[in-house]
Amino acid sequence: MKSEYFIELEEKHGAHNYHPLDVVIERAQGVWVYDVEGNQYLDCLSAYSALNQGHVHPKILQAMIEQASRVTLTSRAFRNDQLPLLYKELSELTGYDMSLPMNSGAEAVETAVKLARKWAYEVKKVPKYEAEIIVASGNFHGRTTTIISFSTEPAYKEPFGPFTPGFVVVPYGDADALEKAITPNTAAVLLEPIQGEAGVIIPPAGYLKKVAEICQRNQVLFIADEIQTGLGRTGKLFASHHENVRPDMVVIGKALSGGFYPVSAVLADEPLMGLFQPGEHGSTFGGNPLAAAIARAAIRVLQEENLIENAAVQGEYFIEQLAEIPSKHIKEVRGKGLLIGVELKPEAGGARRFCEALKEQGILAKETHMHVIRFAPPLIIDRATIDWALPKIREVLTSL
Repeated sequence: MKSEYFIELEEKHGAHNYHPLDVVIERAQGVWVYDVEGNQYLDCLSAYSALNQGHVHPKILQAMIEQASRVTLTSRAFRNDQLPLLYKELSELTGYDMSLPMNSGAEAVETAVKLARKWAYEVKKVPKYEAEIIVASGNFHGRTTTIISFSTEPAYKEPFGPFTPGFVVVPYGDADALEKAITPNTAAVLLEPIQGEAGVIIPPAGYLKKVAEICQRNQVLFIADEIQTGLGRTGKLFASHHENVRPDMVVIGKALSGGFYPVSAVLADEPLMGLFQPGEHGSTFGGNPLAAAIARAAIRVLQEENLIENAAVQGEYFIEQLAEIPSKHIKEVRGKGLLIGVELKPEAGGARRFCEALKEQGILAKETHMHVIRFAPPLIIDRATIDWALPKIREVLTSL
């Protein structure tokens, strides 16, 4: 069947909560995807960094098949033989004592918010129900009701009130404004080290380090949302490592799944994570053996194939080459590792038409907000593939 058939079905029977490019993908492998007509495309979005290991990685697929044939779900009412190993391997990888697995990134952020509030009441002795969490403008931490309560994007927030209280918004990248917003009731600061959804916004150098120092000085937890930037995307295990910062809590997801099955987690040391008691938080599917086996395989691939190092090397080259494109439309090329944003000038007519033109050239990228094209290919991409894509990107950015 042709693409038009599937697009018509989707538009007729599905909620219109996304605005996808009109490409109907039926199979994928590595950095490449194929539509129902058999056309091949380079995936330069990686499902918003959930596919750091590439599509259908054979080792992760094998782990999934083997585990699915044994046991898939136990709930946390019983123990299974995969979750303890995931705990151990996450701890060895990240250096944090403990972790709490969930499913989606939004669930993990909700987990971090709950833990920060509990810490505020039990350790910092903030008056009951008066804990505050400082967040940054332009944030994107998910789409649940609590999380959108502190979004500054009207489309994500406005039709869905009333909102959850207890959040204070300060300008992203402004450490002085953040420090001024701290009160005796401040429990935590929640930040993305790089704001991906906002348009690959990179804060000023030294910002994260200064935020960490402010938090430590004021007895405030520092929570880093590394759902998109973590697990190698920016050329380090975590983006906060670019400034040698170790947050009190780190939220991860996306690439922890290897692109197969939703897995997320919150990482922290025992004095903090140990505050959770039985019954206070959980999820039927959180930490299930299938998810744990897949996440363990995803971690192994990340390490065995040196994907973090590859992201650093190929990302630097990709950014340099994009920055040399002589296009009247480009305002700025920015990024770290393989999380890259090409911001277009307002008069360029928006990034969407460029993404549609890139699709015709065999490259799938996606606009973020109005004027930014996000390039975030799987971390397995090699130099030859980038060199294949660059002339096509150059043609689109100079001919429209």
